Amino acid sequence: MSRFTLRARVAAATAVSIVLAVVLLGIAVVALLDRQLGDALDRTLRTRAVEVARLAAASPRLLGQPGALEGRLGGSQLLVEVVDRRGRIVARSGALGGRVLPERRAVRRALSDRRPAYEDAALGEDPIRLYAAPLGELSPGPAAGGAVLTAGSTSDNEETLDATRRLVVLGALAAAALAALLATLLTRRALRPLSRLSSGARAIERTGDASQRLPPAEARDEVGELAGTLNAMLGSLERARESERRFVGDASHELRTPLTALRGNAAYVARHGGDRAVLADIEADAARLAALLDDLLALAREDAAAPARAEEIDVAGLARDLLAGDADVDLEAPVPVRVRGERAALERALLNLVLNARKHGPPGGRITVSVAQEGACARMAVADEGPGLGPDEAAHAFERFWRGPRASGEGSGLGLAIVRSIAERHGGSASVSGARFEIALPALRESSRTEGTIPAS
Repeated sequence: MSRFTLRARVAAATAVSIVLAVVLLGIAVVALLDRQLGDALDRTLRTRAVEVARLAAASPRLLGQPGALEGRLGGSQLLVEVVDRRGRIVARSGALGGRVLPERRAVRRALSDRRPAYEDAALGEDPIRLYAAPLGELSPGPAAGGAVLTAGSTSDNEETLDATRRLVVLGALAAAALAALLATLLTRRALRPLSRLSSGARAIERTGDASQRLPPAEARDEVGELAGTLNAMLGSLERARESERRFVGDASHELRTPLTALRGNAAYVARHGGDRAVLADIEADAARLAALLDDLLALAREDAAAPARAEEIDVAGLARDLLAGDADVDLEAPVPVRVRGERAALERALLNLVLNARKHGPPGGRITVSVAQEGACARMAVADEGPGLGPDEAAHAFERFWRGPRASGEGSGLGLAIVRSIAERHGGSASVSGARFEIALPALRESSRTEGTIPAS
């Protein structure tokens, strides 16, 4: 875990980014400036050499006159020297004084190869830029066939580049400091809503009260969206906790009834001895308790299970195998319908629907089970001949421990809740319309074997 706050990390990252950007820009500017200054100096030296060559060709006697070879380069003097074909000095500018321009490769190239050339050199301790150009061999005077050398100090260029480098460094530091300050201020302002959310979350964590909500954000930005999402999550947690409380309360109530009867019958047997009717009641209460516990365990397993992707199943064949020999059921499953899931869970879901139809349908009535595929949807439907559920009752049919006002016989009210949990775990849904209960699941196509999520119908 980082020892620095998010505000400090953002400020540091901003400052480093600005420094890198300014440094890279400075390097590019210095390189461009160095090239421009060098090109300007080279052009000046070449222009002065051309002027001296013209003077040597037109009036060679004027080369030795005072001031004939003088010229300026910015704040300093241009250095000019004329040599003959053997490299002996014919004339030179007064700015050289007693110094002599170095005989470098550029000079030898101008004399021997008759080609102009540039070269960096030094005159004493001063760095210079040297240009050597050949003179015409047919020109009159002693300089015929020689060369003209022009040179200029590069100290001014280096001073300009050094000043530019210092300016880049100072600019980078100033920009980094300003960027870090602005980033700190902006980050502090941007993180203020997050701080409020964090404080609200800590308060909810201390109290454990999921009914509280985080303070809404002032702006409709990402932080506002986060606050809305977290509040929606808290609402979902609150509903889940309330549903859990109701479930525990309903389960306790449902378990208490058979347990109370068992205790009463056991006490009667202990006082009066065995009685066939009492023993039958004990057996019935035990069976009811076992069925209720089985339903509770099944529902708990469905809630905790991962999405079902176990094997490919033909639900039409599953229905034929499960309901074979049941005289009260009319099965309509003409063609294979394949889904991916857990066979045992799907068998339980279909059996729960058949048991529900048998329990709530009219005595001796027929039960119709149909399995069909509609596009990417596999549908398993169970219908009885009873009046079915009204719209208000249908809205609660799959809730846990819910039993309709016309329900007869004993039951836990968990059978349809288990059906819905199994369907949803398989990526599908469960629905009811009148006396027809249906499970919709993603079907496997013969060509692509693709899967999808089937919305509730």
